[in-house]
Amino acid sequence: MEKISSAGLTRQELRKVLRLRRNNLSEETQAQAAVRLSRQLTALPEWQQATHVAAYLANDGEVSLSDTITTAAAQNKIVSLPVLHPFNRQHLLFLHYHDNTILVNNRFNIAEPQLRCPDVIPFSRHDLILMPLTGFDEKGNRLGMGGGFYDRTLAPYRNAASRPLLAGIAHDCQQVDALPVEPWDFPLDLIITPSGVIRPDKTNCP
Repeated sequence: MEKISSAGLTRQELRKVLRLRRNNLSEETQAQAAVRLSRQLTALPEWQQATHVAAYLANDGEVSLSDTITTAAAQNKIVSLPVLHPFNRQHLLFLHYHDNTILVNNRFNIAEPQLRCPDVIPFSRHDLILMPLTGFDEKGNRLGMGGGFYDRTLAPYRNAASRPLLAGIAHDCQQVDALPVEPWDFPLDLIITPSGVIRPDKTNCP
């Protein structure tokens, strides 16, 4: 599928086009995409070396990570899921996702673990963060849903000597030729789609 041209489109208009693209995928295509993407991801050395992985529960046509989470559990990796921060609005916490996790719907009607302080895993403990997105380009720029939750959560780590690896998870149809970039945007270290892995050349990023 061809990349979307961003020419003349605002970020909000791009979101609308890209969300429509992924929501128009059939159930069969979605299921196949999840399996293929999981194979791409779990073959990576970054995955194999990781002990703490942050995933997400798919919503609004996002690629499902159910197979990936199952594989992680089988490999004794610690998986966490994002939760809306109860006090620091527009920030995320990450909670350990295990057999006894109770899921509840947040204010956006998206499933997330019920908040339990013992299950909170500090962001810095993670090796790999699997991030949902609305759009991406080959330079590693990410277009989210517009809430800025990941960008705000990541902001303290912009100049950190070390931080978790950031991997964008997407359907191939979510690729854009060149995304408009804002100062607060946090670039991805790699993008994983059902058809392959993109490793952006950060030296050419704006």
